[in-house]
Amino acid sequence: MNYPIYLDYNATTPCAPEVIEAMLPYFGTHFGNAASKSHPYGWLAENAVETAREQVANLIGARPKEIIFTSGATESINLGIKGTFESYQGEKQHYITALTEHKAVLDTFAEIEKRGAEVTYLPVDSSGNISLEELENSILPHTKMICLMWANNETGVIHPVEEIADLAESRNIIFFTDAVQAAGKIPVFTKGIHLMAISAHKLYGPKGVGALYVRHNHDLPKPLAQIHGGGHEKGMRSGTLNVPGIVGFGKAAELRLAEIKAEAQRLEILRNKLENRLLEISNTFLNGSQQSRLPHVTNIAFGGVEGEELLKMVNQKVAVSSGSACTSISPKPSHVLAAMGLSSDLGRASIRFSLGKNTTESEIEMVLNWVKKGVLELRKP
Repeated sequence: MNYPIYLDYNATTPCAPEVIEAMLPYFGTHFGNAASKSHPYGWLAENAVETAREQVANLIGARPKEIIFTSGATESINLGIKGTFESYQGEKQHYITALTEHKAVLDTFAEIEKRGAEVTYLPVDSSGNISLEELENSILPHTKMICLMWANNETGVIHPVEEIADLAESRNIIFFTDAVQAAGKIPVFTKGIHLMAISAHKLYGPKGVGALYVRHNHDLPKPLAQIHGGGHEKGMRSGTLNVPGIVGFGKAAELRLAEIKAEAQRLEILRNKLENRLLEISNTFLNGSQQSRLPHVTNIAFGGVEGEELLKMVNQKVAVSSGSACTSISPKPSHVLAAMGLSSDLGRASIRFSLGKNTTESEIEMVLNWVKKGVLELRKP
């Protein structure tokens, strides 16, 4: 196929060649079930899983036993939130999150609201930032969890995770962070964090595998299992382990840990070039802030054009999206941009450009030429 230039790395990333190579033997030669304890096929699979558990733990600064493998971040989020809600069953419960969280978080909170939980949805300012003062003022005597993403998937805005962790720790509240867009892109840590969701396919690993970090050294309740049958993953997530996927996840985590600093610097230079030149087009605006954000993401609003036409035009030669892949099938404007105060029209006419390992300077030049030409064409009366 004659594929367009790919600038949608926040939606998914291609598997690194080293990841594919590491996975292949576990589809055929080493096909054992990691739960088969009585023969070498199972032992070899189990050893591969434990190696990957260590690799993933190293990426976020955790201990291997604190990593629970899942089918992806959505499952990790459901396990973390619903599992915590059920662990406090019978108590009055309050949770704090933000209007700009991923739909996997917002929809899960909507579900536990139906079951009796109270949820506070923090607003954000025009740059997508929460107020730490407002967060602190939202804490109630029965607040059980603060759930705020590390970095926003649409704008790249990074929340003040260290300060949030300190606040949660001082009030003895569980802090859960969706670190899907941050892990492998910028350094992350686990100090003061109780639960963290990460996903392999966002960091050059395979789809269909993720992890939930579950902190061990604290007295607050841990999530109760949402999938039962067999007691796999320390009883927190039953089901036959996806050994090839987990091996690939581990290899991807190992590679990202080695490359993270240099790659972030390279992509930031390319992103800034793309962003600065696009903002030279009249009636264009940056959604978010140039401070405290991921190095590879920019979100630009193009005034004076119809959103659907803009996306259709750009995607002829450049693969981009208007926001989260999970909501890109909807014609509605992004809930993230709406929470930041953008009008519906401008929200629909916004494009997220997210760069990655295969992005080159020559590609950025081609993207600039194509987008500029297309926007001017669409604005013609």
